[in-house]
Amino acid sequence: MAAIDPTNSSESGNGRSVEHGAGPTARRIVLGSQLRRLREAAEITRADAGYAIRGSESKISRLELGRVSFKERDVADLLSLYGVDDPREREVFLDMVKRSNEPGWWHRYTDLMPDWFQDYVGLEESASRIQTYEAQFVPGLLQTEDYARAIATRGRPEAASDVVERRVRLRMKRQELLTRANSPRLWAVLDESVLHRPIGGKEVMRAQLKRLIEYTKRPNITIQVVPFDLSGYAAEGSFTMLRFAEPELPNLVYIEHLTGALYLDKRQEIEQYSRVVDRLMVDAETPERTRRSLNEVMDAL
Repeated sequence: MAAIDPTNSSESGNGRSVEHGAGPTARRIVLGSQLRRLREAAEITRADAGYAIRGSESKISRLELGRVSFKERDVADLLSLYGVDDPREREVFLDMVKRSNEPGWWHRYTDLMPDWFQDYVGLEESASRIQTYEAQFVPGLLQTEDYARAIATRGRPEAASDVVERRVRLRMKRQELLTRANSPRLWAVLDESVLHRPIGGKEVMRAQLKRLIEYTKRPNITIQVVPFDLSGYAAEGSFTMLRFAEPELPNLVYIEHLTGALYLDKRQEIEQYSRVVDRLMVDAETPERTRRSLNEVMDAL
């Protein structure tokens, strides 16, 4: 049986290589998806596959969804079960196992991040398009250090600490994805109240507005502001939609709350939030008008 090469750029639909363009979280999902295709083609149940690797049906389900790390022995046994005997094809999959288990750059910050946010950072790294709506703060990918620090200290400078500074560095490190060669397109919609909420005081907010104005000039970043009179109609709260070039990676919506986060990837959920995104685009000021609004608010501070 011929295996599908998970690193073949022709499988991605647009020439983007999964091998080089994706982080470990995305590689894990892609590998799981390829293993599911092989299992279904061989007409083997999850229960039988689980038995073959001394596991359960639920373990196979988690592996195929990319929610757990892979062991080389398990994948080797599954490939044999699925009829993948060509040494070169097996090596491709086993190499993907190694790469999917490599720690991401955020590994050094895992003590600061709950598991559910580590998953998000890993997927954010691999997105081809990021669409975000913020009702309270400037999106993390667009924040200045001082603005991020004000949020981390809850507006109390005296609360600054090594932990706070590491949180700020983590946020700044995340922003590097917007300047790399294969950077994703970022489309950010802000509720107008975000511009008038003096996080960190006037000077911090003025610097933040100046940074947003600079970002509006970048070709891969679009910023729009929803005016007060249309605020709250299209969306009830903040959310981020991640879209991926690789067909094995489902588009998803990320909604963070006080004690965790929701990851929505069902077709009807994505379609509903896509309609919300379209509505926000219509309700918000144009990028050109948004740039003027940012300047006006900054000048008024």
